[in-house]
Amino acid sequence: MTPSRFFAVLGGSAGGLLVLTAIGAVALRHFQHDVVVWVMLASAPVYALAAWLVWRHSGALTPAATRQALILILATAALARAMLLFAPPLSTDIYRYVWDGRVQAAGINPYRYRPADPHLAFLRDASIYPNINRKATALTIYPPAAEALFFGTTRVADSVTGMKAVTVGFEVLTTLMVLSLLRSRNLPVNRVLLYAWHPLPLFEFAGSGHIDAAAIALMMLACGLAERRRALEAGVALGLAVTAKFFPLVIAPALYRRWGWRLPLALVCVVIAFYLPYSFGVGWQVLGFLPGYVREEGLANGQGFFILSVLDALTPLPGRATALYLLVGAGAMAMIAWRALLRPAHTAVCLGAALTLLTVFTIWASPHLAWYFTWILPFLCFRLSWGLVYISAAAPLLYAIIWAPGDLALQATLYLPCVLILAIEIWCSMHRSSPESTNDGNLRSRHAG
Repeated sequence: MTPSRFFAVLGGSAGGLLVLTAIGAVALRHFQHDVVVWVMLASAPVYALAAWLVWRHSGALTPAATRQALILILATAALARAMLLFAPPLSTDIYRYVWDGRVQAAGINPYRYRPADPHLAFLRDASIYPNINRKATALTIYPPAAEALFFGTTRVADSVTGMKAVTVGFEVLTTLMVLSLLRSRNLPVNRVLLYAWHPLPLFEFAGSGHIDAAAIALMMLACGLAERRRALEAGVALGLAVTAKFFPLVIAPALYRRWGWRLPLALVCVVIAFYLPYSFGVGWQVLGFLPGYVREEGLANGQGFFILSVLDALTPLPGRATALYLLVGAGAMAMIAWRALLRPAHTAVCLGAALTLLTVFTIWASPHLAWYFTWILPFLCFRLSWGLVYISAAAPLLYAIIWAPGDLALQATLYLPCVLILAIEIWCSMHRSSPESTNDGNLRSRHAG
């Protein structure tokens, strides 16, 4: 492909993405949430075309053309996020973030009272409090580092927009770390588009301000520090990520080097340092709504797991099926983790193993919320998987499940094509040798970049 044609396609994709984002922003302002979901889904083909373009042809660009393409990619990403920053959020979670920050500013432990508790009546207002979900039934569910972030943010900008701006700031950190890792592995920097242009973080982070953006940024910071063999600092970053949202713990084996003690020690110390102060006076209540969420999502009885739900629909499962499913999933994760731990000593961080761990965990857990699929997106910049592109781009379908729970066919539309495409990709990777595999970090490469 000639450079002129490359930029024509890239520029056209940028324009299409911006137009769709603008439509989504207007829909958010008019609270037309079903339109927003359709916009996110309609953005998927535009994103897929741009992803294919930079993955296939960026390596052939001159340094000057590479810089120009990168400027276009980053400028488009920034403009799209700016459109969504001041629009009302699609999710109401961010109102809890602001509320928890205010509660802490009043000198009250956020794990002590539900928002509707009379002890917090003096904090109620007309803009934040009415929009808090589960205000009468649930304590906060967010871990201590997230709570500290909520407190710090609301002391500077006590608003939804201020919280969203901080979220976008963490996206900047994610982008910088992806660029750093791409450069360190001599991979085309324009592959950052696979994260920066994805419609899911656009609407879930800039649009709704989900705290997952902070956890992802800290997780990628841990990867970058581990890449430089700064194990202690990587452990601190990973500990912060885990205490912002639990899922980054899944990739710990991909960062840990055999017989090293700095990373796990720093990780444990950070977790204790954040949980200990918040636990005073509330004990195990510091877990907040997490146990209730596990029950609510059907994870305790197995009904929330897609695979178990399908099997149970085909034939009634015995009572021990959930325990067996959890055991099999834990065993699969342990095998992947063990393989990551046995990687060559010269491989500081195994991004391929990190992607595999997150992929297996996500499909195994089958989350019911679209933004949980943002976890895998930074790693697509190092290993393009069309199965993961599909499931992350189709994740907005989960909003329909939230609005109409129990739609197994809709979940099948999300998970089954993904699993099929992943199976084809794995089969193909096992039956052909690709010269890019050691650099691109495919799921079984030694370099895992």
